[in-house]
Amino acid sequence: MTSISLDSATPASLDVDAIVIGVSPAGAGAAPAAGSEGLDQALDGRLADALRALGATGKTGEITKLPTLGAVPAPVVVAAGLGEEPGAEDLRRAAGAALRALAGTARVAVALPAESAADVEAVALGALLGAYAFDAYRTGDRKAPVEEIRLLAPAEEAAVERARILAESITLVRDLVNTPPSHLGPEDLAGEAERVAGETGLAIEVLDEKALVEGGYGGIVGVGQGSVNPPRLVRLAYAHPEATKTLALVGKGITFDSGGLSLKPSEAMDWMKSDMGGAGAVLGAMGAIAKLGPKVNVVAYLAIAENMPSGTAQRPSDVLRIYGGKTVEVLNTDAEGRLVMADALVRAGEDDPDLLVDVATLTGAQLVALGTRTTGIMANDDDVREKVVAAAGRAGEAAWGMPLPAELRKGLDSAVADIANISGERWGGMLVAGVFLREFVPDGVKWAHLDIAGPSFHKGEPYGYTPKGGTGAATRTLVQLAEDLASGAL
Repeated sequence: MTSISLDSATPASLDVDAIVIGVSPAGAGAAPAAGSEGLDQALDGRLADALRALGATGKTGEITKLPTLGAVPAPVVVAAGLGEEPGAEDLRRAAGAALRALAGTARVAVALPAESAADVEAVALGALLGAYAFDAYRTGDRKAPVEEIRLLAPAEEAAVERARILAESITLVRDLVNTPPSHLGPEDLAGEAERVAGETGLAIEVLDEKALVEGGYGGIVGVGQGSVNPPRLVRLAYAHPEATKTLALVGKGITFDSGGLSLKPSEAMDWMKSDMGGAGAVLGAMGAIAKLGPKVNVVAYLAIAENMPSGTAQRPSDVLRIYGGKTVEVLNTDAEGRLVMADALVRAGEDDPDLLVDVATLTGAQLVALGTRTTGIMANDDDVREKVVAAAGRAGEAAWGMPLPAELRKGLDSAVADIANISGERWGGMLVAGVFLREFVPDGVKWAHLDIAGPSFHKGEPYGYTPKGGTGAATRTLVQLAEDLASGAL
């Protein structure tokens, strides 16, 4: 990953390949933000005029490059738009957009306005995430990401270190989501969890297909039985000696979702390698939590399977017995995520958590309701839902609270089992999935459900610090929740 360090030098004195500054709207053009004063002086006070001549407006996400013509050691200045009254997310996006624009450049100085520790962390995180590239399977010419970032900011070493830890975790999630299913089956994802556990000191338990059958994990076994790549359930645990509360995390890990016998249309299948984004986010968050060391206990479950059609695949109208005994009639094999999550939710309840949070690329209805960038959050407690939404916002991730209407439960009634995995009505699919999951949350346990179907995988052009492909959605939110529970804010 790109390296980052703090530097107290002035931008005009640095021998780097490019200098990033911030600009904000000013009249018909853009004005340089704090941090660029020395550079402006070196350019004889003509920086604003040059930006105006190049059409810079200072709007969020805008990038303008201008040559320094030898006035300073760096040959190029990159002006990143901050927008009006920029906050932490504006700083993250500006830094990310600038670093993306500088792919192929070795050394970059970043002089965006950052006065507080929070601002320094935002700039550092945005820059590191903007420098991300996934090129493991490319053989031709490609622009390498920036090698070194020199952050011109106050000496907030802890803030930079936290940004580096978060960026490493999000990079892991992005890499896992982007990895093709030919190279990331259930066993491989479980192997990645073992690697992370070994590097961070997390306790780990991996249940293979035999142990899953013997343990009665009917949902995971049922979904995975159609694939030649057998399923796994991974349990990770972080313990702090001074902890008084426990957070449980559950992630959906479908390494490829064909829909099973209820086959998806081809245009909806090509990005289904991302259907393990929830498990990826949980794994990434656990790695970060282990390094950050909050005073809370955290257990995590990755429910991993590959959903494929074959002669051994589960069939519509099959009945599965979920861990703990409740039965489910499978009316649609493409509603498989909730089946593997049901097993893991019941198992997670055995850890007696103060809060249980699950993360899943669960429904296409999430995209219909909230689009591609906003996570839907549901809960069995209104206060918990609002606190989780607030935590996501503070972590810099867009989220919106959604209800779980009681009347939707009737649509999941089954003639032969305790519950069906889909409703007979097409409406409110994201909420129906949440209602289904709620059935497997142990009584008395506070629970929240994050549907990241859209935010986990970006199919459009990159923007800010968000690349095309895997995004690492929800990773920061989960880390924030662990810290909130440790501090008593949740």
